Amino acid sequence: MTQAIGVFDSGVGGLTVVRELRQRFPHEEIHYLGDTARVPYGTKSPRTVERYALTCQEFLLEKRVKLVMVACNTASANALPALQERAEVPVIGAVHPGALAALEATRSGHIAVLGTLGTVRSGAYEAAICERDPKASVVTRACPLFVPLAEEGWGETDIAKLTARRYLSELFQADGHVDTIVLGCTHYPLLRDVVAEVCEELCSAPVRIVDSAAAMVSQASLHLGAEETPLKRPAGALRCSVTDASRMEELAPRFLGETLDSLELVDL
Repeated sequence: MTQAIGVFDSGVGGLTVVRELRQRFPHEEIHYLGDTARVPYGTKSPRTVERYALTCQEFLLEKRVKLVMVACNTASANALPALQERAEVPVIGAVHPGALAALEATRSGHIAVLGTLGTVRSGAYEAAICERDPKASVVTRACPLFVPLAEEGWGETDIAKLTARRYLSELFQADGHVDTIVLGCTHYPLLRDVVAEVCEELCSAPVRIVDSAAAMVSQASLHLGAEETPLKRPAGALRCSVTDASRMEELAPRFLGETLDSLELVDL
C-alpha cells in the first residue's frame, strides 16, 4: 500500500495546502485531518496548541504517513520542535518555508506578516526571518476577521475590502517601506486578491504577496522528489478526517477547489 502524505490543521484552512499538493503532486495519496471540534487554535495558549497538535500528529502517524505537513501557522509557531521530536518521518511547518519565501521575494528587506493572534504573539515569523537575515525589518498584524470572511465565501466583497484596508493601513503606518507580505494563515489565500488590491491602493510601489501554503509545498518537494508521469501512477486518493463534521462539506470546496469524495468523523 502506498504511504500517504499526512496534513493537519485546526480546521478547513489547511485544505489550501492540500490543494497546492494535489496540483503539484497529483499522484500522491493524502490524508487530511481537520481538528474542527477544537478550532480555532489562534486564540488558545501555546501549551494548549502544542497538546492539540501532538494529538493530531499522533493520529496521522498511526496511519503510517511518510511525511507530516503542519498546515496551521499557529501550531507551526508554537509546537513544531515538539512535533519533530515525536516523529520518525519529516515534519514540515508553515513558518520557516513562509519566512524563506519572503526573504527570496523582498527587495528592501521590509516584510509584513498577516496571521492569527496566536501566530503573531509567538514571534515565530520574526525569529525565522531575522535568523536568516538579521538586517530584515519585520512587522506583524493579527487579522482575525479574515478567517470568517474566507469561510463565508466573502473574500471578494466590499466587506472584505474594507476589513483589509483597515488592517493594512495600520500595518503600512508601522512600516511604510514594506514590499512583501506573508499570508501567515492557511485561510488567507482566499483573500489574496483583495489584499493585493488594497496594497495597490495604499502603496506607490508594488507589494509582493507570499502564500505560506505554496511555500510549504515547495519545501515538501525536497522530500517527495520530482513528480512522476501519469503513466507510472494513478491519481492519488484524498482521505479527509475531521473531529466535527459541521459545515465541512459546505466549506471544503472553497478551500480545496473540489468536492470531497468522503468524510470520516474521528474522535481524538
